[in-house]
Amino acid sequence: PSHPSIWIARVIGIIAIAIGFVLGIEGLDQPNSLWLPTALVLILTGLFAQAYAFYRTITYKIQPEDKNDL
Repeated sequence: PSHPSIWIARVIGIIAIAIGFVLGIEGLDQPNSLWLPTALVLILTGLFAQAYAFYRTITYKIQPEDKNDL
């Protein structure tokens, strides 16, 4: 889909999940630091962004053709 909100959510989701995993690896090396909780929040943010993009994709696909320009 070419709707901007879908692509923005997907890109933010991918970037947040990737950074979350990198910070999570660092957080596992230093268990008493703030890296691990930050990584978990970033991974959850990325998952929520991907879920929102999926929801918008489904609603974009099932709406009538004359309302696609909204």
